[in-house]
Amino acid sequence: MAQISYLLFDVFAERAFQGNQLAVVPQHLDDVTMQTLANELNVAETVFLKRTGETQRPAELRIFTPRHEMPFAGHPTVGATFAIAEVLKWVPPDTKTFALGERVGDVAVRLERQDGKLFAWLRMPPVTFEAQLDRQRCAASLGLTETDLHATLPPQVVGAGNPFVFIALKTREAVDRAWYALGGLDETVETHVSGIFVFSLTKSGTYARMFAPMSGIAEDPATGSATGPLYAYLTKRGALVPQRSAFISEQGVKLGRRSVLHVRIENGEAAPNFDVGGETIFVGEGSFRT
Repeated sequence: MAQISYLLFDVFAERAFQGNQLAVVPQHLDDVTMQTLANELNVAETVFLKRTGETQRPAELRIFTPRHEMPFAGHPTVGATFAIAEVLKWVPPDTKTFALGERVGDVAVRLERQDGKLFAWLRMPPVTFEAQLDRQRCAASLGLTETDLHATLPPQVVGAGNPFVFIALKTREAVDRAWYALGGLDETVETHVSGIFVFSLTKSGTYARMFAPMSGIAEDPATGSATGPLYAYLTKRGALVPQRSAFISEQGVKLGRRSVLHVRIENGEAAPNFDVGGETIFVGEGSFRT
């Protein structure tokens, strides 16, 4: 009888049992087995790591929700970066930057210590902007009225490997009232996107929730792969404080799993770069018998 080990982490968490849960399996298996184990663990995502032996590209990732594989996801990338450096020790202790192989391509990551805490960061892959959606339909899909929507930020599909519907609301209270169930939007939209991301602007950045019933997740406590595109969207729309480059997106509060996602915007040669990072906490481990 074979055993398959896994590690459990809380990602974008300032203390244990907050943030977004992540399971890390330090090996690749066949596709059916990986999907089966992800469904059995039933956390937002399970990441399977294949060690390469290369310091600058120490692992290749396969990322699965309980329902399907993802080409890229934020909290698995940030959590895997922490796991590789701090728990598995697949890179030398002084390593600060490397890349992780994902289905969307190699993703640049880095490690940074702040006040004795280790932050892991990812650089968002290129962001694409797609169709704008009808305001009234979007509001109704969330159980809200059009007056709850932000007046100048239109609902739009935006993504970096995984497209999301971004819907800006006027207040934090409206974000907390929102709820999304399958069938709220057109089927062609639902089958194309990874989730419905609602948010309001705050003094520190944004307050958000993400609904993903189409991915087998009713609500996600932290969505790194949506947070980078969110800030690309806000930058393009001129909605951020001028000259400011560091923000915080707070998510998961309504679920009782407060997540703190840090965002940094840096000028690039052709377009701004969006980095998303935060803390990860190692909370447990186990194994499957197969």
